[in-house]
Amino acid sequence: MRIRNVEISDDSIRLGQFLKLSGLAEDGGHARALLEADEVTVNGRGETRRGRQLRNGDVVAVGDEKARLVVASPA
Repeated sequence: MRIRNVEISDDSIRLGQFLKLSGLAEDGGHARALLEADEVTVNGRGETRRGRQLRNGDVVAVGDEKARLVVASPA
């Protein structure tokens, strides 16, 4: 299964925001619904907290789709 890298400029991002940014969720309401339905995992473990802080290298999955958080290197 392929993991898509999603780059951000900050050191961390909240899970709800990352779900939208990565395209794993269509919008905030969809992200909330996915979390409430226990359809989201972070690094292979179920997660229900929208505010969970993600850090460089964390892998978020919804169904068969996976996205890895990559913190951009300073220019």
